Amino acid sequence: MIKILFTGLVAGAVMASAAFAKDHPGREYMEKNGYKGPETCEVCHPGKAKEFLSTVHWTHASKVDNVENTDPTREYGMKNRIYTMCNGNDIVNNLKEIPKIPDAKGPKFSGCNTCHPGNHVSDVGSTGPEAEAAIDCLLCHSREYDYSKRKPFKDDQGRVVLGQDRSVKAALAIAKPTVKNCMTCHEAAGGGVLVKRGFAFTKENDVHAAKGMVCVDCHKAKNHKIPTGFDPNNWAHDGVRVACTDCHTETPHKDAEYNRHTARIACQTCHVTRTGGAFAKDFTKWEKLSSGYYEPTTLRKDANETVPVYAWYDKTVANRPDFIGPKGSRSDKASRIYPFKVFQGKGFFDRKTGKLLSMDFAPPMANGDTLAGVASAAKILGIKQYDPVPGWQTIMFGSNHLVTKKNALTCNNCHAPNGVLRFKELGYSDDEVKRLTSPELYLQKMAEKQREEW
Repeated sequence: MIKILFTGLVAGAVMASAAFAKDHPGREYMEKNGYKGPETCEVCHPGKAKEFLSTVHWTHASKVDNVENTDPTREYGMKNRIYTMCNGNDIVNNLKEIPKIPDAKGPKFSGCNTCHPGNHVSDVGSTGPEAEAAIDCLLCHSREYDYSKRKPFKDDQGRVVLGQDRSVKAALAIAKPTVKNCMTCHEAAGGGVLVKRGFAFTKENDVHAAKGMVCVDCHKAKNHKIPTGFDPNNWAHDGVRVACTDCHTETPHKDAEYNRHTARIACQTCHVTRTGGAFAKDFTKWEKLSSGYYEPTTLRKDANETVPVYAWYDKTVANRPDFIGPKGSRSDKASRIYPFKVFQGKGFFDRKTGKLLSMDFAPPMANGDTLAGVASAAKILGIKQYDPVPGWQTIMFGSNHLVTKKNALTCNNCHAPNGVLRFKELGYSDDEVKRLTSPELYLQKMAEKQREEW
């Protein structure tokens, strides 16, 4: 199983601004000298490779300051976290060859760091000249990248190497990162296409995509550091953040009543009304596929199929073995109501400590033996004493994409008795709930809108 990670933006501001390969000033140089990876890029962009090694796309971990029960001196991320969407990390599930099964047509490789923008020999968090030379700049910056070359193989020393497309053709197609450059990894995170996040960034599904925007129009990089939001499950970051109000301000509507709501209601609550992806996984029982290999039992839905749940969120995160999700309350003025996708994962916990145990996917992928996977992970992590017992963990993912204007929530969607907001659970009294679900609040406004539409 593959867990896909954010990939890096490597070739610098000039490359990112070039609309088409023919506009790139290095074209003549590359046609004459070929493309040799970062050393070619650094002819015009010196220091960018070393710069990139300090970003979360390369390190897969950072210090966090908004998650409870974490050590402020340590770094956390896909490099070392264990949670039930993945039940492993770059340490336990480093890219490796899966034990062969009978009738296998060829070798099979898997690992959480398959989308790491290096060559695996210089791996997650590596530094120095070899690491700089291993960066796959074109993975994010080429419109003609041959992704079939991004597959692992064993070199003549028996090392697992992740291939790269360093062809001149790919190098001459350098441009601003496209949706495909980003979503090749992000869309396939969590074990398959649209499994983890469950959003397809297409014109049919998102108003930003419909306008021709690409990921980096909002997630604008500076020195290869990518702004992120405050998804409770996304801990590692580059120290820069992105928010709807960066473009839309705190009063984005013509309607004053809607603008009044933005003080306590997040933009996503009304404008991200659906999501998709996996909503349950069982790592204690793996299913045999037609390929002969095994995968964890997974329940999933397509994009726009899953209705969010709503909760107060102050951008700090509850972190317990049984739950990872938003903290916040109505009484906290820093909290707003946000939408979330609920995911529930089953794994093995240590009866002695209550902590979730990691799993090395190589054994169960070959034969379905999940406890063998737990034992292998424990050995890798140096855990000698543990007592595995199955249990569930609930994770609340932030719903931040699939933005809609046409199908955005309106007054009656929230304030009708059967509306999407459960005011009682959000901390409102019975009298307040009665008032908040009365047509008196919205009848005239909705009637006028109805007359306009008719």
